[in-house]
Amino acid sequence: MLIHFSKMHGLGNDFVVIDAINQSIDLSAETIRTLADRHYGVGFDQLLLVQRATGAADFRYVIYNADGSEVSQCGNGARCFALFVTLKGLTDKRSIRVETGAGELVLSLDETDQVKVDMGVPRFEPEAIPLLADQQQLQYGVKVEGQTIEFSALSMGNPHAVIEVDDINSAAVEKIGAAMESHSVFPERANIGFSEITGASSLSLRVFERGAGETLACGSGACAAVVTAIRLDKLTPPVTVALQGGELSIDWKGEGQPVLMTGPATFVFDGMIEI
Repeated sequence: MLIHFSKMHGLGNDFVVIDAINQSIDLSAETIRTLADRHYGVGFDQLLLVQRATGAADFRYVIYNADGSEVSQCGNGARCFALFVTLKGLTDKRSIRVETGAGELVLSLDETDQVKVDMGVPRFEPEAIPLLADQQQLQYGVKVEGQTIEFSALSMGNPHAVIEVDDINSAAVEKIGAAMESHSVFPERANIGFSEITGASSLSLRVFERGAGETLACGSGACAAVVTAIRLDKLTPPVTVALQGGELSIDWKGEGQPVLMTGPATFVFDGMIEI
């Protein structure tokens, strides 16, 4: 099977994007892992499939992690999706409605190709995350690596835990992130964010992503960290989130309101690979 693809990134969170409208694509988990291998394949954090919508939206958006597992949401990927369908002439719209496993997204490109994504309304109920907890709380505690870790939890269409730290650079992202990502309290695993409040409207963030490990940026993780800090009365929106790959702007007006994420998307190259 010959696959035509594009390599893209959102602040260093990198993707292989495949047009599954104009070519026939059949990807097994093994094929995805082969493509994701940075030594023997193309290499990526996530793979994005552009498909025809099943309803009234413009497109359908399917996301796979590097380990072959399918997920419902990826904020950086959504921005790359919007730029991809525009660059490839699949649409001439500047506001694009996209079906995802987490519901419908609206992606808007400005004149500089910055992309604003309506990430939807965050969910805090344990069953919606999902999180094994008796009742909804602002913060939870879990035993990890011999210590009790306090975290906030929510769904941005995918499960997130957010841990506030004093120093983002010395945070035990690999050790604690890996242990919490697959902890039994998260039936579907979770993305683990490490957040340092750096100002009245700014924070720094590192994220250990479910199925991918630590990435240079995580859009839904940035949304989760900002929502958490606002709920704890520690930030005033809009908030600038500094990630290792660059900055995102996140705005949230409070309970019941959608989270708006704005940031760049970058095309790197087109390629073909025989699987």
